[in-house]
Amino acid sequence: MDTSVHPFENAILPTKRETILMRYILLTLLLITSLQAKLLVNPFDALHAVYGKDVQIAKKNVLLTVDKAEVVYQQAQMQKGTNIFRTFTVTKDEKTIAYAILISRVVRTKDAAVLYMISPKGIIDAVEVIAFNEPPEYTPSKLYVEQFKGKSSADTLRVGKDVPTVTGATMGARNVTDGARLALAVFDMLFKEK
Repeated sequence: MDTSVHPFENAILPTKRETILMRYILLTLLLITSLQAKLLVNPFDALHAVYGKDVQIAKKNVLLTVDKAEVVYQQAQMQKGTNIFRTFTVTKDEKTIAYAILISRVVRTKDAAVLYMISPKGIIDAVEVIAFNEPPEYTPSKLYVEQFKGKSSADTLRVGKDVPTVTGATMGARNVTDGARLALAVFDMLFKEK
């Protein structure tokens, strides 16, 4: 006969009502966190990481006219989407050193936002995935997005042609590639020196 005291013998266990309430709270928290955008990095932090902490960054939302949007999407060789783009101008010592265009598009069923940092000459300096709401396995790798550095609107930028596909992440890769063409087309429309 065991006379030892069970370690949970004197523990206060929750009532059935408390257990149901705890489960409800837990499920609510899980639902809320799954509905929120998965922000990977703040656009300002991404810009500071590339151009330095001593730069100034101005954010602006731009609404393209229907005609300008049509030209942009034709240049990007894409179906027409939004006319609104978030742009950033990066300055240092009162001189513009870069522009950035945030492209938000649906990958499979959820949004992803990618920031394209472009020099005043229209060459991509860097690409950063800002938010990605699809499962992590669809997120393009750092190595994949780095291949866009040095590209411009003169490059074709097509998955499976001059941009390699990514096994298991083709949709994410295509999103970044199509977004690069779109960002460069927006850059050409708004910032390219004529």
